[in-house]
Amino acid sequence: MAFFSNRDTDEDQASEDASEPEELSSDATTWRERAADLIPGGASTGSKRPDALYGSETTFGPTHFERAVGCRLISTDGTELIDCSMALGAVALGYVEPSVTEAVINAARAGNVTGLSHTLEVEIAERLTAAIPCAEQVRFLKTGAEAVTAAVRIARAHTGRSHVLGCGYFGWLGWWQKAAGLPAGAHADFEAVPFDDADALYEASERIRDKLAAIVIEPVIERLPSEDWINVARRACDDFGAVLIFDEVKTGFRIRQGGYQEYAGITPDLSTFGKAMANGFPLAAVVGKREIMDAARSTWISSTLASEGCALAAAGAVLDWHERAEVSEALWSIGGDIMTAVSRAVTASRVNGVTVEGIAPMWFLKFDDARRESRFLELALGEGVLFKRGAYNFASLAHDDDTIAEIEGAASAAFVALREEEQ
Repeated sequence: MAFFSNRDTDEDQASEDASEPEELSSDATTWRERAADLIPGGASTGSKRPDALYGSETTFGPTHFERAVGCRLISTDGTELIDCSMALGAVALGYVEPSVTEAVINAARAGNVTGLSHTLEVEIAERLTAAIPCAEQVRFLKTGAEAVTAAVRIARAHTGRSHVLGCGYFGWLGWWQKAAGLPAGAHADFEAVPFDDADALYEASERIRDKLAAIVIEPVIERLPSEDWINVARRACDDFGAVLIFDEVKTGFRIRQGGYQEYAGITPDLSTFGKAMANGFPLAAVVGKREIMDAARSTWISSTLASEGCALAAAGAVLDWHERAEVSEALWSIGGDIMTAVSRAVTASRVNGVTVEGIAPMWFLKFDDARRESRFLELALGEGVLFKRGAYNFASLAHDDDTIAEIEGAASAAFVALREEEQ
């Protein structure tokens, strides 16, 4: 489905630039070594560490890019790659989308941050309350992890309770997960519940009862949930006076503009957004019902750059896109086409132990063996495509029909090579 593409302009220039390696850093290995020396793990984002990208710190593969446009990036050795991860889902419109870029440049020229709040903070908050079912008030932050942490703090302040039930990945902060460097008991009031198990969710809620502050869930984890699970989450919160929180950082502005709650018609009390909301610029938000959001005033949630103008301007351009075009519908269609194309590649190559899973806007390849996955990723790189290890690869408007055909060809070649190596 050809929905949006700037390949005829910026991407053509990117391809021309890629043919001039003298203008690029020629040694990708040097960048990896420099990063490993200065940055613990080699990258500040966990999923971009070499071992996370490719399965081994020693496996060959580019770790840094010099520029990107549409769904293509130019690595430091001059290689052009089709990116299927789209910045871990942070970009849905395409890299360097013209209207987003123009909005950000204009905001920077007007002054990004001062001693007063930016008018865009109010304007974008107004637009989010119109776009997201549960949103009556908004607080801005910079990352999804911050937003979910803020939502949980608001829920605890509102209820006067401490216990939280959760299902999903909520970022790196310490309230929900065990990790080195956290004091004993830092997450003692958090209990994980299994995905899409309605009985387990209600039983846990009933056991905690008047100690339960919130149920926080990622509504989509590799697949859509049953309506029963979501309905039980809503009912448990209503029965026991807790706050229902949807983590829509991945699903918002993707499966629907308003996230899973708009898709399914089930409204939480609070929800969090980020990633595609600003098409790659650092912005997140916790939104929700006025009576619950009001508790933010009785606790402390603040960040110096929470309302800087450039990211808010980017969000405004994204909102413009959703107002004038059926962006989410296009992402479902494009993602479906990609899944079909990669599934054809699996079938045609006669490779075993590989399936294409997920939902169309956010899909992934599932391998029966991690070593085989690592080898496939390396082979696919050689064919010009960067796939995400595990969940998820994300569809974007820049993945046009020609690009999808290239992805299919690259996947086919990589799968055939993998099968032949294993014979």
